[in-house]
Amino acid sequence: MRRFRIGTRGSPLALAQTREAMARLAAARRWTPGEAAARLELVVVKTTGDRITDRPLAEAGGKGLFIKELEEALDDGRIDLAVHSMKDVPGVIPERFTIAAALPREDARDALLGIGALDALRPGMRVGTTSPRRAAQILHACPGVAISLFRGNVQTRLDKLARGEVDATLLAMAGLNRLGLAPALTPLPVERFLPAAGQGVVGLECRSDDEAVRALAGAVDDRAAAIALAAERACLAVLDGSCRSAIAVHAAPGADGSMAVRAAVFAPDGSARADAAGDLAPGAAADEAAGLGGTLGRDLRNRAAALLG
Repeated sequence: MRRFRIGTRGSPLALAQTREAMARLAAARRWTPGEAAARLELVVVKTTGDRITDRPLAEAGGKGLFIKELEEALDDGRIDLAVHSMKDVPGVIPERFTIAAALPREDARDALLGIGALDALRPGMRVGTTSPRRAAQILHACPGVAISLFRGNVQTRLDKLARGEVDATLLAMAGLNRLGLAPALTPLPVERFLPAAGQGVVGLECRSDDEAVRALAGAVDDRAAAIALAAERACLAVLDGSCRSAIAVHAAPGADGSMAVRAAVFAPDGSARADAAGDLAPGAAADEAAGLGGTLGRDLRNRAAALLG
């Protein structure tokens, strides 16, 4: 009987996502609680991204720092599956790995906390974030705000906001929902504030040649999330900006099964932006979604290369 080791970061959000993934895997196999405990093992792996708290990740190597050690653990066999917030995964991963499943997408929107609306921002206000994408969109909405370094897990950032270290901050709605937190917040519509590629999606990564694990994970793959992820990540991969680039892309499903894909790149100071958009027909396959995402990425790269750093 094979025991599957499920790797994760150790933050409360990462653990909550991993327990959800393990519950879905057990349900798909119809394992009893005892069988699930015997077949699935949670393994915490500390990542470089978790250890760096005194500077923006962009200065230390970018979002890949949240998955580097997890992929090393996959390589050396310490784990069989790695659970990721897909917004933390670079657009291109090594061919020896694959994203074998995407769980159903949570709310992909960003949440504004501390003030009631984007229009309430005023020059001189302090907004805490280390995300180039969020910072650029905030500065685009209100030139003159002060962007402050704001690292830490979700609760740490909520505590910093409560202490008045900044006037406002932004967090992912998905993380707040998965942790069961309900602070006063304003969800920002994607039409006005585009999310990161993969935001709200939990992905399961494994070794490409491990057929047993791919089959295990594939049983919990959500088609709508996987199609959206294919479009968003293809766009991100083509843009291939520096770790300081402000890139946003989101695929929104329609009631008829279609999908509207929007992407944008921003100047770091919010002074300029370029947009691209396209639509997927109902029933589109993952390769069609990736094709559209790649087309939007190339369009933006050709028109706005200077914004990508």
